[in-house]
Amino acid sequence: MSVWILLRGLTRESRHWGDFPGQLQTVLPGARILALDLPGNGAFHRLASPLTVQGMVAHARARLEDQGVAPPYHLLALSLGGMVATAWAEAFPGEIAGCVLINTSFRGFSPLGRRLRPRAWLSLLRMPLAPSAEGRERLLFRLTSRREPGDPPLWRIWAEIRRSRPVYLRNALRQMLAAARFKAPGQAPAPTLVLASTRDGLVASRCSLDIARRWACALAVHPWAGHDLPLDDGDWVAREIRRWLADGAS
Repeated sequence: MSVWILLRGLTRESRHWGDFPGQLQTVLPGARILALDLPGNGAFHRLASPLTVQGMVAHARARLEDQGVAPPYHLLALSLGGMVATAWAEAFPGEIAGCVLINTSFRGFSPLGRRLRPRAWLSLLRMPLAPSAEGRERLLFRLTSRREPGDPPLWRIWAEIRRSRPVYLRNALRQMLAAARFKAPGQAPAPTLVLASTRDGLVASRCSLDIARRWACALAVHPWAGHDLPLDDGDWVAREIRRWLADGAS
């Protein structure tokens, strides 16, 4: 039985995956799928976020050991989670069977203006000024998604997540610092599939292309989804993973 570990991005937690774990399970019926929260987020929101991506790897490995979940693992990771997956595969290659990196970026592979779109800065600066959790999540939804918000609006659900397990500002800043400091290896540390969204409003899709070109690994680009690709079109993500595995996951 294969084990798939899902890792989210900056300040997000396992509940933000929404329906995606079920969509992935549909195409991988024999797999065990686990969504892990990083320190400072979700179930571990009271912990201090590590100042390094490698510290996040140590936390994830310890949690899996606590749960009795043994490697090898496939890592499916979004944004900051992609850095964690990469560091994990580099440090412990025997534990990682493959990585799926979604809308991530690496220092040294892409310039800062691609890693965080200039237009996204304004939205991020406005977020702390929003009068409510719902207002902040509405801004974030518009920045990261291209889907309809639904009824009730998805940002209302996210606001409840924020209220129930808030991410402290100091932890958000520590996660940003860890991401800014992380340096990826020059070669893919494990078989890798890179997925990108053409209409990503946060990170330029060119960053994913930069990774795929540098590592000479598999790449698939979605034509309309936003930064949160599993949210916008989780079925597409699952199908691309199934295709990659069928092709040998190289």
